[in-house]
Amino acid sequence: MEAVITKSTGSWFTALTDDRQKIECRLRGNMRLQGSKSTNPVAVGDRVKLEFSDTGDAVIAEVLDRKNYIVRKSINLSKQTHVLAANIDLAIVIATIAEPRTSTGFIDRFLCTAEAYKIPGMVVFNKIDMLNKTQTASMKELMSIYENIGYKSLAVSATEGTNLDALKTVMKDKVSLISGHSGTGKSTLVNALDNNLNLRTGEISSVHLKGKHTTTFAEMFELEFGGFVIDTPGIKEFGLTGLEDEELAHYFPEMLERLSDCKYYNCKHVSEPGCAVKAAVEKGEISISRYSSYLGMLENKA
Repeated sequence: MEAVITKSTGSWFTALTDDRQKIECRLRGNMRLQGSKSTNPVAVGDRVKLEFSDTGDAVIAEVLDRKNYIVRKSINLSKQTHVLAANIDLAIVIATIAEPRTSTGFIDRFLCTAEAYKIPGMVVFNKIDMLNKTQTASMKELMSIYENIGYKSLAVSATEGTNLDALKTVMKDKVSLISGHSGTGKSTLVNALDNNLNLRTGEISSVHLKGKHTTTFAEMFELEFGGFVIDTPGIKEFGLTGLEDEELAHYFPEMLERLSDCKYYNCKHVSEPGCAVKAAVEKGEISISRYSSYLGMLENKA
């Protein structure tokens, strides 16, 4: 029997069959993904084959080939990664301009990671009902930056329902992964998209204006309007492991299209002469914020 993993708590998994049965299952004891450097051989979104013992217990006998996946750095083992989810059609980063403010560095790391794992990315700015004129102008400027390099962007309010129909249209019949800093309203937004869902939401810490973690592991939910949404923990770092320095620019679309114009084939776009990327930054064709994110990731890449 084939099914898709919708929930993982470490040792137990919930699988959803094609006829919408939910089955609790465990991993077969000796099963590991060959050559995998991840801490978890099975992730939310994986399609698996289930087998049943004589007592009726379900075990995951095989993980079917993944279309793609996305990882974060493992909390416990620095050289290993934790697969957040697999078989994703759309990766959505939820950002807020205020309370808390999402850094462009985080947005860009998310989008870069999605590019690296061949997942289409999107930026959704939430809590627009809380913004003043200056903050709204700042958000529109950021939306323009991302739309100009090919990323769909939306401004929404989960609490007031603004532009939620537009977001539903984008997500319909897809497996969409949603992530972002804690406090950006991911769970509130998912609840607003589908009234049948009741994800736990958190409050903003008044001391630091940062969100309190409410999601501790990724979980996939079926949406009434078609498709699935994967809610992920509020995480600080996505995993970009094993990249050579000169590869990083391949995952910034506005840099990728200029790489062949650089004087040196292995240009890192930092201080090399004849760099087409730096020239584009100086001309305003590549945004300062994106280039700054690139330099930050180059410096801290692991």
